[in-house]
Amino acid sequence: MLQKTYNTIIGKVTIEATAHAVTALYTGNPKKDITQGENAVMQQAIRELTSYLNGDLRTFTTPLAPQGTEFQQRVWQALQVIPYGQTKNYKQIAELIGNANASRAVGNANNKNPILIMIPCHRVIDATGKLVGSGAGLPLKEQLLKLEGYL
Repeated sequence: MLQKTYNTIIGKVTIEATAHAVTALYTGNPKKDITQGENAVMQQAIRELTSYLNGDLRTFTTPLAPQGTEFQQRVWQALQVIPYGQTKNYKQIAELIGNANASRAVGNANNKNPILIMIPCHRVIDATGKLVGSGAGLPLKEQLLKLEGYL
């Protein structure tokens, strides 16, 4: 696994990837225990992320391999079907994964999403339409939803 930090219009983002898939995309400081470097998957990811942030890309095709529990995996897969510029609330995601009573657990899984933006946790809001619960911070969530034309 390799990691590399890139400068983007939203600030520094770090991408971690194997030769086959992105395993993490986050803001903030890179982890010190992972080898610095770059591979073709990371190059594809940063090209797509840059295109998305410029308003030119709506769907990511970079292979993703987030690590998490079976429940988290189901939530993260459900997030990836929320269309660009639209949102769902926690209960709707819980219903999508077949567990209508799991809204809080969905919120927890959403907060633990290791691949920001590409797994669009920013598209999840509360039942009243309020922007809540963003691991990368509400200002970034708001910025991404504005970019997508939701706000």
